[in-house]
Amino acid sequence: MKVRFWGTRGSLPVAQKSSAVRDKIAAALVAADGRRFADTAEAARFADDTLDFATNGTYGGATSCVEIEAVGGPSDDGAFIVCDLGSGLREFGLNAMARCAAGHARLYHVFLSHLHWDHIMGFPFFVPAFDPGAKIVIHSGHPDAETALRRQQEEISFPVAFDWLRADISFRTLEPGQRYPIGAVTVELIAQHHSHVSYGYKFTDADGKCAIYSTDSEHKIDRMDGESAFVDFFTECDLVICDTMYSLADSISMKEDWGHSSNVIAIDLCHEARAKRLALFHHEPTYSDADIQRMHRESIRYEELTREAAPLDVICAYDGLTVEI
Repeated sequence: MKVRFWGTRGSLPVAQKSSAVRDKIAAALVAADGRRFADTAEAARFADDTLDFATNGTYGGATSCVEIEAVGGPSDDGAFIVCDLGSGLREFGLNAMARCAAGHARLYHVFLSHLHWDHIMGFPFFVPAFDPGAKIVIHSGHPDAETALRRQQEEISFPVAFDWLRADISFRTLEPGQRYPIGAVTVELIAQHHSHVSYGYKFTDADGKCAIYSTDSEHKIDRMDGESAFVDFFTECDLVICDTMYSLADSISMKEDWGHSSNVIAIDLCHEARAKRLALFHHEPTYSDADIQRMHRESIRYEELTREAAPLDVICAYDGLTVEI
């Protein structure tokens, strides 16, 4: 199983400001300390080998979109499997079209966590939706998913009506507590704490490898005894992609009841569930790359301090990251 992150921000897309780019260049020049490079390739090697990620790269600015690639199993139809339709969907769509031109099936299984705008805003720009040879099945725990996607393409909001899309698009409502063989995976979902409800998904492949997509869910540190359902859902999973939008301080103070969680609570849940790897996800849009990197380092340290058994590998998702399970 491979997991590709096409969009990892929460709430709204963001772009690097000129001041942030300047600060990265300045930090790189200081780190170079007067070195001279024969060409850009040598300079790039120096950047890769010496600079930290927040200086050398970026966590990106697209909103939620994650691809799950798996093969095998009796229901494997060669389809793409996609979680959420945030602005990262546009980049995924362009990449998918290139893969389809090389022979990939033009079939897409989409799983929506919920219907807030940052999680569906990429669909009007999804190139495969204009492909008359494509089939797109949109799975959700919400029976009103079609209403939400049609509404954002009404004339008052967008110039291209939903009915002008050429792909074969259908909607399927899933129920928590059921197991669905879809494509090369078996899918389960769980209701989460968020406005208008959100759903987390568990994807299990033919080899028993498991990935969790759980974003836009608020887990309160003073009510962790009521989180047993999530511990069960996460149990011994190979990768848990979890909403870690806020610091613990923010999540229990000024942003309580906003429907999001913290890195600390995600680690606590994964430790209790004996999960193997956690991906910090749905990054706060006001956080800089340096802020996100700082949270990642603090998360690794917190995991080390609270670990009681097997270690939990804590990674930080960014646009363009691929994780192999």
